[in-house]
Amino acid sequence: MFVPLHDENTLKSIRFQWITLALIVVNIVVYFFETVRLDEVAIASFAIIPKELFDTSLLPIPVDATGPAYPEQLTLLTYMFFHGDILHLAGNMLFLWVFGDNVEDAMGHFRFLIFYLACGVFAGLVHAWIDPSSDVPLIGASGAVAGVIAAYLMLHPRVRVWVLALKAIPLRISAAFALGVWILIQVVMVFLPQMGPVAWWAHIGGLIAGAVLVLFLRRPGVPLFDRGLGYGS
Repeated sequence: MFVPLHDENTLKSIRFQWITLALIVVNIVVYFFETVRLDEVAIASFAIIPKELFDTSLLPIPVDATGPAYPEQLTLLTYMFFHGDILHLAGNMLFLWVFGDNVEDAMGHFRFLIFYLACGVFAGLVHAWIDPSSDVPLIGASGAVAGVIAAYLMLHPRVRVWVLALKAIPLRISAAFALGVWILIQVVMVFLPQMGPVAWWAHIGGLIAGAVLVLFLRRPGVPLFDRGLGYGS
């Protein structure tokens, strides 16, 4: 597994990745809020719980002392801004920072925001569809970030990326190799006995959404697979 540090890929259409930065800031602020103000029960109210998501008898949530009623489907958006711990948050935000700017550059600010949220929603739906009777809460931006990874791979597979291999060895390798290994791990893991809290099917859902949506949301004239850009080794 590779930990991304930096990609050699300058912005071409935008001056700065404002949406990428804003998403990271929002995730950090929400994590700080959940750690100091919310307990596990309160956090679960913002999480996707497949059993509740598909049980219309639970909609809407009754008004009580914890807050206003809202439809359970809203958790398809809220879940992606909450994280289980600081490492969960840091890993997602690192991938988003390294790869999100160039996807935002290829789409423009507004379309990138729509893309990110749509990937997260589809990732949550795939996770829930796979095990609709589950009552285990799902939180985290991993599905949305997986969409960013898929889009980046389709846009810039030849770009060189600095990564840490085995969390210690710095390497300069192609994005195709670094992200391809990450994607392969996600695919393999869904066929292994499920262990631990990782929602592998949410990652797969995000990857599918990202690979499809980048075809339609990239700016006119933005090529796929670095065609005609002449990246060297």
